[in-house]
Amino acid sequence: MSATIIDGFAVAASVRSRVASAVANLKAAGTQPCLAVVLVGDDPASVSYVAGKEKALAEVGMADRSYRLPVTASEKELLDLIAALNADASVHGILVQLPLPRHIDEARVILAIDPSKDVDGFHPISVGNLVIDRPGFLPCTPHGVLVLLREAGIATNGAHAVIVGRSNIVGKPLALLLARKDCNATVTICHTGTRDLASITRQADILIAAVGKPRVITADMIKPGAAVIDVGVNRVEDSTAKKGFRLVGDVDFVPACEVASYITPVPRGVGPMTIAMLMHNTLLASERAAEAR
Repeated sequence: MSATIIDGFAVAASVRSRVASAVANLKAAGTQPCLAVVLVGDDPASVSYVAGKEKALAEVGMADRSYRLPVTASEKELLDLIAALNADASVHGILVQLPLPRHIDEARVILAIDPSKDVDGFHPISVGNLVIDRPGFLPCTPHGVLVLLREAGIATNGAHAVIVGRSNIVGKPLALLLARKDCNATVTICHTGTRDLASITRQADILIAAVGKPRVITADMIKPGAAVIDVGVNRVEDSTAKKGFRLVGDVDFVPACEVASYITPVPRGVGPMTIAMLMHNTLLASERAAEAR
């Protein structure tokens, strides 16, 4: 068996194309969609992610309101900036790049964002809407995973989906989304307290790795014919690479390809979908603001 590679880069490009078309229509009607991206400090991974978001904004025709604060910026400075963006009607979405420096309370910052501009889907109101299946912003990475499954034609109805990882950003919301009636999967969440992890992952029709550890999911942990979605992005040293490192996922990719039926690569898998769904959420925020005028 050799797995079909799910090309997240191509699917994300398709999503961005649809967003760009809708943005053009909004602009013609007098609304310029705008996302404010706030970066505190100069963490290399965060800088790279923000650069990718800025590139996507330009591609879909949205206004880019970027703010880069020094790592020494106080929590009050950041909260004051968020308050100003909340009050600015020309800004439709606010994204504060995580993680934040240790002296800033991440939860307080998330709470400060106007839920109508919470395009990351992290505010408790957004999370509550997800839990009780009300309309709202879906967190970008879990939503991107669902789009990849749908585009690949992978059936979720009645499938056993096993998620390895229980973060607030990926594992927990993805479990809720897969358990919704429109997906109708039976979901198991595994974590550091899970006994005999491999015995559970081998039951999965859909196995989702969101651990943040390189190659922790090995081929013998995968049920033959399962669909494998690798959310992890990990840097490993590689002296042959130009930058001295390369990116790998949470799944041991090459051996896994011989067991799985479908698999996402790293890079060009889930990663591009996160930014694409951020553009989708910003479009939704812009449309709702236009309707409310």
